[in-house]
Amino acid sequence: MSTTPEASAFPSRSAAEALPWWWQRLNASGAVIEPEGGRQEFPTRGDAESWLGESWAELVEEGVASVTLFEGDREVYGPMSLSAQ
Repeated sequence: MSTTPEASAFPSRSAAEALPWWWQRLNASGAVIEPEGGRQEFPTRGDAESWLGESWAELVEEGVASVTLFEGDREVYGPMSLSAQ
């Protein structure tokens, strides 16, 4: 007898059901900044975090002071400051 649960014991999402990862952008007073062209969505958390690592300086230039990471409608973490302190 195995103590490892069967794969069917865990709920899983197909690729079509996967929720997008995205960053909410906030200005210094905490107001949401809507990105031109709508929010950018990513298939994985790693993709979203990599993009932020590559884009944070540009976001700061656009007036973004902090960001919050979401998976679909679920807040994962944030707000996280983009300040280089």
